[in-house]
Amino acid sequence: MTAIHFPFNLQKYRKARNLSQEDLAEKLQVSRQAVAKWEKGANYPDILNLTLLADIFGVTVDALIYGNECTETAGTLPAFPLSSQKLAEFLLIAKKNSYAGNGAEEKQPCRPLSHDFIYEDEDFLYLDTYLGGTAFSGEEAVWEKQQDKRVPIWSMNYAGRILADGFNSRFLKEALSHVQKEAPFRGPELYRKGEYVYHCSQQGNMQWFQGREEIYYRNQKVYECEFHGWALA
Repeated sequence: MTAIHFPFNLQKYRKARNLSQEDLAEKLQVSRQAVAKWEKGANYPDILNLTLLADIFGVTVDALIYGNECTETAGTLPAFPLSSQKLAEFLLIAKKNSYAGNGAEEKQPCRPLSHDFIYEDEDFLYLDTYLGGTAFSGEEAVWEKQQDKRVPIWSMNYAGRILADGFNSRFLKEALSHVQKEAPFRGPELYRKGEYVYHCSQQGNMQWFQGREEIYYRNQKVYECEFHGWALA
């Protein structure tokens, strides 16, 4: 039988991230006493919190529980090169002013029955277009304005689906509105409100990346979406 080293590993990974028990408890929205009991082996988290812990530390659930040093790059994206900073800053603004920010859809979409959102400034043009509802797929793209030309410099494809009752599009948009400059693809690593939990794991960097986001409601997964993309910047 494989030995369980969860209490030791939890403390090891927490300290490696320079997190106190209070810091970690706040991220998970549990009490500090709960984290302390986990580290003492007096109690264990449920499967949802195990998954969230693994995402926070950037390791597999197996590594967290059994001590296997099989790690993932989720949550540990390399820093962007300087040339990508301006694009990342634009993406943050564009996303917060389109779907995530309840922006208005284009009246004339680029494809039949698609949902289109456009945002632009003097340097860039952003387009988010998707098809479907309960199951959906789409693409976000950015063009750089060069004199009289529009040059594509960033693209991300995504596909997802609603899995169960309890999905709330307002919560998804709220989570996506907290997109971060270090990973301007979907939402933050972890966002929690009431009985809803959003988490996003991603690999790679601005030039080539992939990831997955999920929403749990009352410990049941109600939504999932996968994404991948690239940038020329």
